[in-house]
Amino acid sequence: MVIGIMSDSHGRADRVRDACALFDKLGAEHLIHCGDVGGTDVLDELVGRACTFVWGNMDSPDHATRAYVDSVGLPWPEQSPVSIAVAGKRLLVFHGHEPGIMDRAWTLDADYAFHGHTHECRDERFGDLRIINPGALTRAARYTVATLDLTTDELTFHEIPSER
Repeated sequence: MVIGIMSDSHGRADRVRDACALFDKLGAEHLIHCGDVGGTDVLDELVGRACTFVWGNMDSPDHATRAYVDSVGLPWPEQSPVSIAVAGKRLLVFHGHEPGIMDRAWTLDADYAFHGHTHECRDERFGDLRIINPGALTRAARYTVATLDLTTDELTFHEIPSER
């Protein structure tokens, strides 16, 4: 099963739309957004898809945001990290700004941990845990996302064009 991973869109729904089109082309069955969403326009691009997202340090979700998320059927992130099971793997999703999260990430029971915040691609292993940052869709030299095949453990970073 292929999952699509993105982060740090900071309201750039056009880049999220381009990322989702790429994920569709590559057969991604679940999408993950690692925070700094930047508004409901970005979330609109995730509606109708199997997805998980978290809030970042630049997000300010309020009651209206909660009402919107609930109305379109997206899963509200109750805590960070969000822990989900996909294709028999345990996945953690967080932004990376949360106090102490990076220090304790590898002590949590998971196969993969996905984060954003740094705007830099990352792929590291700590024992059985693989920590992945897909890069960013804004404020980066290259706008990148990633796909991960949970069956083969194959990770690929993809560049999203920046001409918009």
